[in-house]
Amino acid sequence: MPSHPPDPPGAVPIKGAPLAAELKADIAARAERLTAGGHQPVMVAVVGSSDGAVRSYAESKARAAAKLGIALRLVEMEDGTDQASLEHVLTGLSEDPAIHGIMLELPLDARFDENRAIACLDPAKDVDGLTPINLGLIAAGREAEALAPATPLACIRLAETQGALRGRPVAVIGRGRTVGRALIPMLINRDATVTVCHTRTRDLGAALAAAEIVFVAAGRPGLLTASLVRPGQIVIDAGINPTETGIVGDADPAIAAVVQAFTPVPGGVGPLTSTLIFDNLLRAMALQGIPGAAP
Repeated sequence: MPSHPPDPPGAVPIKGAPLAAELKADIAARAERLTAGGHQPVMVAVVGSSDGAVRSYAESKARAAAKLGIALRLVEMEDGTDQASLEHVLTGLSEDPAIHGIMLELPLDARFDENRAIACLDPAKDVDGLTPINLGLIAAGREAEALAPATPLACIRLAETQGALRGRPVAVIGRGRTVGRALIPMLINRDATVTVCHTRTRDLGAALAAAEIVFVAAGRPGLLTASLVRPGQIVIDAGINPTETGIVGDADPAIAAVVQAFTPVPGGVGPLTSTLIFDNLLRAMALQGIPGAAP
């Protein structure tokens, strides 16, 4: 029988688990040293949502923290608590020297004002990098002095597995607070040449054509279709969209037949993001002057 040529290789999946495993080992070792020196890392997750998924996610972080030698406790705002109560809790945690990191789990219930709540966080304990001070430091090119959001950090680290970012044309689809607003200046800080796109960009395909790496974080499942990408591109998908069939990203899985490499959802950005939160906690301790916290 005549032989047939092998099927062409598909896009390379860029998975977050290997990098996360390396980082977890480092975090656990550093946390053990800090605890031996009398400074066990302590973090608090504040839940102000009636959505069970938000609480479940916070509980999963607590389980992950325990495996790393980090103490993480949950503070839940009961039904009926008001903005003043939430702000009182956040201010108290920020002023408590025994607490090294604070996570305000988003989204909050509609009765809460997220901006006012975030403003109560001590920037040096803001392990999610949500405060205007941390975002401002990043935008000012002073990222080393800031706590950067974990999801943009994960996007960058996964992209860097495919080569340095310096000088490369990249595109970011999305301008939201949790990813795009921080990711854009973080890429600039690494000397990438950045094109900014969003859901109102008129000709998305044309805007993406020159990019070697496409970061997508717009919160729209299937927004990035195969017709919008080209061979040779790398896609970093930070979308997390719950559907009836499970979690999906912002990129249509069909892009795998076109691009060079991509982060799958789930399994790509997510595992590294959840680990970088704890790395941020140890960075926060260093910013607070805790002895032995600096890497």
